Amino acid sequence: MPGEQDIVDTADVFGLLGDPRRLKLLVALLDGELCVCDLAAITGLSESATSHALRLLRAHRVVAVRRDGRNAFYRLDDAHVRMLLDLAVAHTEHTDAIHPEKNGHPERVEA
Repeated sequence: MPGEQDIVDTADVFGLLGDPRRLKLLVALLDGELCVCDLAAITGLSESATSHALRLLRAHRVVAVRRDGRNAFYRLDDAHVRMLLDLAVAHTEHTDAIHPEKNGHPERVEA
């Protein structure tokens, strides 16, 4: 079993990935490095919201930044993040999601 702090840190990463706006940014970065303006255009977020989300992701070492003059180019920080995203996207593409909470009542699964 991982240590308590490792569990907390892992939960933080999943929390970051759990926000649809941040997830859109990360999925866009699967294809490679992009600047804030391109990420904003791709995701439909404002540049301000994009920058804010990227600062948070950078603080947690999920993305890294490269500066070129006044421009900042973001990329996924390591292969582990890419693997998590690839697996999550593949999972949702190959399964039918059941959302009982959207129907107003949770379904009970019999064992």
